[in-house]
Amino acid sequence: MYKYRIEGGYPLKGSVRISGNKNSALPCIAAAMMADSAVILRNIPEIEDVLVMLDICKALGATVERLGTNDWQIDAAAAGGTEIPLDLAGKVRASILFAGPILARFGRVQLPPPGGDVIGRRRLDTHLLALEELGARIEINGAFQFVANKLKGADLFLDEASVTATENAVMAAAMAEGRTIIRNAASEPHVQDVCRMLNAMGASVSGIGSNILTIDGVSSLHGADFTIGPDFMEVGSFIGLAAVTRSDLLIQGVNHDDLRMIKLGFAKLGISWQREGENLRVSPGQLMKVQADLGGQIPKIDDAPWPGFPPDLTSIMTVVATQVEGTVLIFEKMFESRMFFVDKLIGMGARIVLCDPHRAVVSGPARLRGSDLVSPDVRAGMAMVIAALCAEGTSVIKNVYQIERGYEHLSERLRALGACIERIQE
Repeated sequence: MYKYRIEGGYPLKGSVRISGNKNSALPCIAAAMMADSAVILRNIPEIEDVLVMLDICKALGATVERLGTNDWQIDAAAAGGTEIPLDLAGKVRASILFAGPILARFGRVQLPPPGGDVIGRRRLDTHLLALEELGARIEINGAFQFVANKLKGADLFLDEASVTATENAVMAAAMAEGRTIIRNAASEPHVQDVCRMLNAMGASVSGIGSNILTIDGVSSLHGADFTIGPDFMEVGSFIGLAAVTRSDLLIQGVNHDDLRMIKLGFAKLGISWQREGENLRVSPGQLMKVQADLGGQIPKIDDAPWPGFPPDLTSIMTVVATQVEGTVLIFEKMFESRMFFVDKLIGMGARIVLCDPHRAVVSGPARLRGSDLVSPDVRAGMAMVIAALCAEGTSVIKNVYQIERGYEHLSERLRALGACIERIQE
């Protein structure tokens, strides 16, 4: 286990290149198990969750080979395993993403309950209902048992716009017999990446980027060479970091179309950036003042399914709001435990009222002090790193495994920008 020791209060300077989208990489790795020849995935972030997903591929009989720093080849031609190992499934919630691909290709799959972040209840009902409608028979006896002689296309209406359930349904439908229509589908950039990858493998998915997907099933899928897009969650994290540390930061390799709602959210806090081709620059001298709603009302930053504000950035925005003049409401609607980390920020000197598990009122600016912290999940952990870097004094953050599940080589990249951060083995 490792921890970070961070000395805060110093501005950063330089450039940072954005990693591949974690939430694209994980389902794309699972989708590679459907191909009857090798799949090459490029721009895959080197993070713990990716390594666990690749280990699951190996356990199912695939050959996995690293081609470069962020490029992998997965050859599942000879694969035949249908049981996800218990120890691996418990490490990552994305293990649920093997349900659709393995069921579609081999007609059965056994999946232990998935692990992942502890941020409140995370339903699996939508996955099960979608796969049932496609013809799967499901038994739950400690593990989930999915069986289907042949999946058949169906007209699905998801009971929530779940990202991973949409991905599971699309992957299963890609090899189902006939046409599938998925309504109320999630449409996040990572869902779009999976759909485009499936098409590169020979699938027929249309409506990509909308909440209605149409899939005409095919009998088999072949290999492909696919590059996943940049991680817009990481972009938002570095924008927030640059703003609160009053830094001059060039963020390289972004997709500006993914940042439109994020830009509106930061604008409410008086934070902006300049577009420079495929890069963006956050400059010092930001306004850093809450922009009141019409009539002088207190604004809110609330998350929603895409293209709404991303829930994974509400933790980051909570920290940023502590350094901004004025009052704002952070409304995290989707996970009832995600906001509980604010007690650590309050201990650092933040002025936050936690109204209930979903809402926090933040008033700033507040002088944060270094503190001893424990990372509860990926995004709250990164929020703590940002808080520590703008705080006075020294902070120690434990359980950084949770942070490094989502951020590639974080301490090294921050040091390259001038941050005083050490990664120390406990």
